[in-house]
Amino acid sequence: MKRSSWRYLWSAQDIRRKLLVTIMLLAIYRLAAHVPVPGVNRVALASIFAAGSAGSGLLGLLDLLSGGTVSSFSVLAMGVYPYITAQIILQLLVPIIPALQKRMEEDPREGQKWMEKWTYILAVPMAALQAVGQINIFNQLSPGGVPIITNFGFVAGSFIRSFSIIFSMTAGTMFAIWLGELISEFGIRNQGLSLIIFAGIVSRIPANFSRLWADQQNRIFLVIFALVITTLTIFAIVYVQQGRRNVPVMYPGRRVGNRMSMPVKGTLPLMVNMAGMIPLIFAQSLLTFPAILASFFAKSSVAWVASTATKVQQLFGGTSNFYWVTYFILVVVFTFFYTNVLFQQQNYGENLKKVGAQIPGVSRGAPTQKYLNKVLSRITLPGALFLGLVAVLPWLLGLFIPILAQNQNALLITSAGLLIVVGVVRDAFFNIQAELKLHGYEDAMLIR
Repeated sequence: MKRSSWRYLWSAQDIRRKLLVTIMLLAIYRLAAHVPVPGVNRVALASIFAAGSAGSGLLGLLDLLSGGTVSSFSVLAMGVYPYITAQIILQLLVPIIPALQKRMEEDPREGQKWMEKWTYILAVPMAALQAVGQINIFNQLSPGGVPIITNFGFVAGSFIRSFSIIFSMTAGTMFAIWLGELISEFGIRNQGLSLIIFAGIVSRIPANFSRLWADQQNRIFLVIFALVITTLTIFAIVYVQQGRRNVPVMYPGRRVGNRMSMPVKGTLPLMVNMAGMIPLIFAQSLLTFPAILASFFAKSSVAWVASTATKVQQLFGGTSNFYWVTYFILVVVFTFFYTNVLFQQQNYGENLKKVGAQIPGVSRGAPTQKYLNKVLSRITLPGALFLGLVAVLPWLLGLFIPILAQNQNALLITSAGLLIVVGVVRDAFFNIQAELKLHGYEDAMLIR
């Protein structure tokens, strides 16, 4: 039996410092999340979420994406989501635009720097656009017609005030991105933005639990059901995320003196879910965009325009059957699409050919890439269907258990949020394990 190397976390000074920096920066983010946007009518804001309308379902969805800051309409109401959206858009443009693909292939390091630079630049206008859309949605959905921010618009007399509000929300997003970058640099490596989202989602658990407990008639059932379904969902997510298809590969032997050693047998692991949580985020962004766009026309003086905008908000508000069915389809489609994009960028066929490796029975180069694409498509199908089911799990449970359809917090964390949380914890675990090994602690992370 090997002793767990977790005992070294605080004795290793460098690792302890990184953990403390990470915790401190996350605490700063959560404190900033409580700073409200100037001029917000908090009474009208609370009444929107208490209304229980289709629109409040959309806002609940936006609240998940922002990590719980939309419900308080803080300066961090958009979280780091505009940056992630900008990152996904640029990644998807690389295989579409030949010049970008050529830039990334010729010098991957410089191409990555270019991607990071333009991701930051693109995140600014996207954050500003989303800020305007969120304010318009809140003002449209406010009961009694009382806006959460009065006189919002770009007309004489309100331009400066409206600009300052948009500027503060955009600055809040960039501040959150900056904190995430600091975590990646000085804390847990390459985990900054993920931990920012993780902290926002986890911070909602106590409030969701208190809402379940407030239902005096069904509190016992809801709490037990939430714990059971959350535990089962976590096990299912971990099981699928760990899924691999090991493709056998023969690597050339090494030269020993004047002789060559025997070829070395190896494997190329292909993940069942290579895309991770990205398809859920991208599908949610695509589905919420029509509702945000429709908010600009909901108060149009033209009757048919206003009516169409209202119907669009209802369809994409997060409560209609159309929304959930479309959500499932988009998650499956984007899982295949994003997996293919990532796999093509890695170009295993040419890379294996360069080192002289070969899959038994398959020619090197393009035939190898074609064979791997075929294998990956087969194993991606169950992964894509699983992601789709996880995404629409609250809706499916509500269809069979009516009481859950009336309680949006029955899972403590939504299934999509749970997928993000499990993924972040898993990546952080392996990151810490790698840090311990770098410091010479070879013991297992867990007791065997």
